[in-house]
Formats: sequence, C-alpha cells, structure tokens
Amino acid sequence: MQLYNINIDYKNKPELDPGFIPIHVFNEAFLKTAKQPFSIAIERNDDQIYVESTFIHGDEANEEADLYYLERLVKFHLWQKGGFRIYVKGDDRICNKLKDIFSPGGKRAHDAEFFGSIYQTEFDVIKCEKLPEPYEIKKPVGGHFEGNRIGVDFGGSDYKYAAVIDGKAVYSGETVWNPKINSDPDYHYNGIVTAMKEAQKHLPSVDAIGISSAGLIANSRVLVAQLFGLVPKEQFNSRIRDIYKQAVNEIGEGIPYVVVNDGDVAALVGSISMGRKNLLSLALGTSFIGGFVDQDGNLSNWLSELAFAPMDASPNAAIDTWTGDIGTGVNYFCQEAVIKLAPAAGISLDEYETPAKKLKAAQELLDEGHEGAAAIFRSIGSYLGHTVPFYYSIYKAETFLLLGRVVSGRGGDIIQETATRILKEDYPDIPVEIMLPDEKTRRMGQSVAAASLPELNK
Repeated sequence: MQLYNINIDYKNKPELDPGFIPIHVFNEAFLKTAKQPFSIAIERNDDQIYVESTFIHGDEANEEADLYYLERLVKFHLWQKGGFRIYVKGDDRICNKLKDIFSPGGKRAHDAEFFGSIYQTEFDVIKCEKLPEPYEIKKPVGGHFEGNRIGVDFGGSDYKYAAVIDGKAVYSGETVWNPKINSDPDYHYNGIVTAMKEAQKHLPSVDAIGISSAGLIANSRVLVAQLFGLVPKEQFNSRIRDIYKQAVNEIGEGIPYVVVNDGDVAALVGSISMGRKNLLSLALGTSFIGGFVDQDGNLSNWLSELAFAPMDASPNAAIDTWTGDIGTGVNYFCQEAVIKLAPAAGISLDEYETPAKKLKAAQELLDEGHEGAAAIFRSIGSYLGHTVPFYYSIYKAETFLLLGRVVSGRGGDIIQETATRILKEDYPDIPVEIMLPDEKTRRMGQSVAAASLPELNK
C-alpha cells in the first residue's frame, strides 16, 4: 500500500483491523528516501530541551508526506515528554506550515491550546537557524526505604495508603472516593489529608511522604488531572496545583515529599520487584499511560501520556473524540480498543452502560471460549507487537511491563503471546521482553512503592 507516496508493507496485520499502519513501519519507509536535514527542539518546564535531528524530502512532490511525518513526530513528543515551545530548523516552507498546524485554527490547535494551558504560557512554534542545546534534568527518584514513611496512591475511584518503616509496610488500607464527580476543592483536599493521617497513625514519626497521583505532574505540582476535572478553572489554579504540598504541611512543615504520576510509580513497582532497569510500564486500563525507569534506575520526568500520542499512521485511523485526532493510543491499548474492535468480532456491547462493563463482558465471552472475543485480544496484541519497536526507538527500554484491567485474565496472556510472537518474527533485532506482572510485583502496592519516592532530609 501507499501513504503519501510512501510504500508501506508489513506482515502480521491485526485480524480485526487490517487497515492499521504501524507508525514505526511508516517512519522507516519514509526515512529511506528522505535526505534533507530537519531538526526540532521542544522546550518544557525548568528550561529542559529535547532535541531531535531527522530528515525530510524537501520537495513539492513529497510535501504532504514531510508534513505528516513531522506533525506526527512533534505530536508524539509533546505527549510523551511535554512542552510548550517548538523550535524548528530546516526548509522554510515546511517550517511555516508546521507553525500553522500548531496554531489557533490549525489542525493541531487542540494540542497547542492544551499545552499552553497546562504550562500557563503561550504555545509557539519558532523557526531558528540554531537550535537550543539539549538539557534534561535527571535525579534519582524512588527506591529510598530508610526511615518512617507514608505512601499514598490517589486514583479515580479509591485512594490507598501505607505506613512503611525501613522498607516494611506495617499498615495499609484503601478508601472509596469520587473525585471525578466533585467540584469542591475541599472534598479533594480533605480526602488527601485523611489518607495521609490514616497512615500517620501507625508511625512513631513521619520522615518522608511519597505520593502517586493520576494526572500530569511536574515538579510535584498538578498540571492537569481528571481527578479534579470538575473543579472550576480559577479554583484549580489557586487550590489544586499545589494541593499535595498543602496537604503534606498538615502532617508537618518541612517533611520531604515527592509527587509522581501513577504510571511512573507503576514502573517503579515493576523495577523494584523484578530488579530491572530500562523498564517501560504500559497501563492498559480506563486510559493508556506509560511509566519509565531508565538505565540508572531513575524515574523519568516525562509525561508519558501515551493515550494521546500517535501510533497508527493510517489516515483512516480511529478518531479520539477528546482531541479530535486520529491514530492515538487511546483507541488501541485501553478498554476503548475492546469496544472499537467488538463489532468486527461479531460482538455487540451496546446493552452495557459503561466502558468498564463492556470490557468485562468481552472478557467473560473470552472465558467462555468465544472466538470473536479471542480475536479482539489477538488484535490488541498485534497493535502492541508493531508499536513496541517505535516505543523502543524512543525509550530504549528492554523490559515492557503490561498492567491494567485490559491485560487481566486470559486476555492479557493472549496480548502478551501475540505481541511477543510478532516481535520475534517481524522485528528480531529489537531486544525487548514483554512481561505481565508476577505475584511479587502484584503484592507490592503502588502506595508502598510511592513511599520510597523522596530522599530523607540530611
């Protein structure tokens, strides 16, 4: 097949979605004929800069292909790393058109507005002759167990808390809450403080507090999170951005604390439990998010919000209703993928009220031996097998840990087996192991792992 004059060919297509075009396959084919240098740099918080040098064709005949390739590249790194300013160096015409794409009224206006909002600045694309130098802040986060620690994990339906003394959980618990349907910041604040105080009761003193939170987090501040989705904007800025800092102060002034996205804490759980570094966790659940532990055992400070990062290059790919974009992970690696594939599998899920119930119904059909349900999970496994090489090219992770409700039960085994087979057959040079959590990993809750996030005051 051809996509923007680029010849695309690959094996092991998803049986329920043969029109899927792995973005890795498209990129590899594109770069075979692209010879004109082009570079981008993406700036995010704390003056951090990500730089990537690549190639385009730079001629009128391949302009569509060039723009598609670059727009997908920029979009991916925005959602993978974060950013509010894009510097571009290369062909003038392509630079100007890329700026138009990420401007108000442009094709990716949603992304420009969103990232400008969360970083509280104007999003911009700037053409320059010399790109800024790459700069990345790396510091060890996690794996500190000495002392008396509180670990808390705040999700969309419950929060979990643990009291940890020298690495041993002496108490843990969980409480149901409903943050997504509450607009009063006091509801959220009181829940967070209550969780910390429940753990505090079981410690002689508190040396550090580690917090795992759903949402986009930077420097322990909340950029955006569905947990607080109904809080009015003006109250979000005044009450929510530093809500965890304020809650920690209720426990004690000056206590070291760290807030990390729950995807990264999931990666930390896997890394500690399995003793592995260079690990990328992929949580296939209500949404889809990644978490990364690098070769030095450090958590990344990237967003890894892979639900909205592109991975299907097909111009006919599924549409994400929130961003209005196509081919992003949300329709391929979470419960939305099951719902999307069900009609092609001859399965109707219309009678079920929520996505979670639809997923459960498909999993029950799988347990009953329904071949269409098995095809759904094989197709998700195929998506994964063809996308792992793309993620590997960016993260260089050698272990991929699959988490979340989509990979629970037999469906997870099918996804893992299918993806592993495709890697071996189609990408034999990619040194990746795809794993499901073992019992040891399951036993270490995220609240316990979160307790290890801060270093103690010295």
